[in-house]
Amino acid sequence: MQGYVHKFGHNVDTDAIIPARYLNTFDPAELAKHVMEDADPAFPQKLRVGDVLVALKNFGCGSSREHAPIAIKAAGVSCVIAHSFARIFYRNAINIGLPILESPEAAEKITAGDQIRVDLVSGRIENVTTGEVYLAAPFPPFMQLIIEKGGLIPYVQWRLRTGTQAGGAG
Repeated sequence: MQGYVHKFGHNVDTDAIIPARYLNTFDPAELAKHVMEDADPAFPQKLRVGDVLVALKNFGCGSSREHAPIAIKAAGVSCVIAHSFARIFYRNAINIGLPILESPEAAEKITAGDQIRVDLVSGRIENVTTGEVYLAAPFPPFMQLIIEKGGLIPYVQWRLRTGTQAGGAG
């Protein structure tokens, strides 16, 4: 995947990702209209499908609401890279099929507006703008399948439909 970077700082909480005033819906398209608007009011208009969010430490802290990764994915963000993620956000992102990578070096060095290319299988992050390459720990194969299938529920449905064992090739 490849896209332009939108950069955020430390401790971006779920209220900044999707403000509480929009939690009366689970409609992904409606949530996408308001993603990150409290952190950057113009963000929903600046975002292009395929763009990448890059943040520093503890991205997704705060409440355990699934609305946050749903809003990010529905808005067309292809990947989130951070120095670190709040654990519940990390799990929620995987459950809904939102690709996320932890890479302290990439999070520190990549700047807003850079174009980056991400290989989720290898964990390779290339800053196309600067030519620098960073590494993140790649997901184990079963987690790659969850992302590939679009989240935990589609992954389980696929396994049941095909009779594929956990971790089986897709």
